[in-house]
Amino acid sequence: MDTLIRLSDLTKRYGNDGQPAVRGVQLTVGPGEAIAIMGPSGSGKSTLLNLIAGLDRPTGGTVTVAGERIDRLSETAVARFRRAKIGMIFQFFNLLDDLTVVDNVMLPAQLAGMPRKRAWSRAAELLEALRIESHRDAYPARLSGGERQRVAIARALVNRPALLLADEPTGALDSAAGEQIGHLLLDLNRSGQSLVLVTHNPGLAAKYASRAVELVDGQITRDRGDDGIGRADLAASGEHELDARP
Repeated sequence: MDTLIRLSDLTKRYGNDGQPAVRGVQLTVGPGEAIAIMGPSGSGKSTLLNLIAGLDRPTGGTVTVAGERIDRLSETAVARFRRAKIGMIFQFFNLLDDLTVVDNVMLPAQLAGMPRKRAWSRAAELLEALRIESHRDAYPARLSGGERQRVAIARALVNRPALLLADEPTGALDSAAGEQIGHLLLDLNRSGQSLVLVTHNPGLAAKYASRAVELVDGQITRDRGDDGIGRADLAASGEHELDARP
């Protein structure tokens, strides 16, 4: 597959008045790419991510992910597609406080029909890879922000998604924890995981994505590759690569 994401003339309007949140977006993303979607508050970044995830429906244009026109799928079909093909990471983690860490990670796999024993094994594998296995039986409220985001990343990866979407994944973290999560995302991309990252932070984009797409008023104003300095410096820092995919 040469193209993992293809957005064609994509527009999203809420109501009949005012400017569209996203308008006329043309974008392609290849397998294994790590791209950052940047722009000021209200520029349409999260709306664009939600359209790629099938969480929102476009007013016009098409959304193709992993060869599937998801804008044409029913609500049931798009939910099934999202469970199988897309992992999502959110700024505020979105973990279920009444489930343990391992049960939070297992949940998407069980919803997708994976037997409990196999789901537990996959969750345990990810928790170990993300260096949070010691908190397997804890509840999210007992964890730090950085630990909760690691759990959220494990949950997003449990079904081996073709695409990982991250909406401001370091926004609720202090700088040290944010740096650690950024390294994890970089390691995942090195292992072959395709990644679309929404961020308002130019430093995060430069370090952890090889391509930056800038949105202003719902339109792409720039689409450029990183000069490689940030990623090269990280590679030289001695950080080991994470291989959480098969």
